[in-house]
Amino acid sequence: MSIFKYLIGIWTAIAVYTLFSFLSGPAGISAYNYLLAERERQWDNIRDLGILNEDLERTRNNLLYDQDTLLIHARQMGYGHRDERFVRIVGLGTMKNAPVTAGNVYYTSKPDFISDKNIKIAALCIGLMVFAFLFMLELIEKRSR
Repeated sequence: MSIFKYLIGIWTAIAVYTLFSFLSGPAGISAYNYLLAERERQWDNIRDLGILNEDLERTRNNLLYDQDTLLIHARQMGYGHRDERFVRIVGLGTMKNAPVTAGNVYYTSKPDFISDKNIKIAALCIGLMVFAFLFMLELIEKRSR
């Protein structure tokens, strides 16, 4: 068997390892695309939080500097002036403000990729299979002579 046939098996293992690592390894294209999508989702969340922050800041400023807004919110909560009287109707419930959320919590998950150990094992197995195939071809060729 020539040395070239030995090198084909080694080269095949290296090529398979490189290809799998590049496409679906821990630092491959699929993991990178997942992280790009995750980054966009986080930027969207930051934009939504900015809008929510502006709304809460406006509400805070209205409550601090506008007396009429403060009176309306106080009445909705059941407060009033000392000389006012309230008539409560049973069964209607109290009027409450809509709940304000502080945003959504997004948890990131790990990207889906093939571990480096599994890629190495697969590359080694494929390299050995190519080597075995070429070795079998050489044995068959020698027998037929």
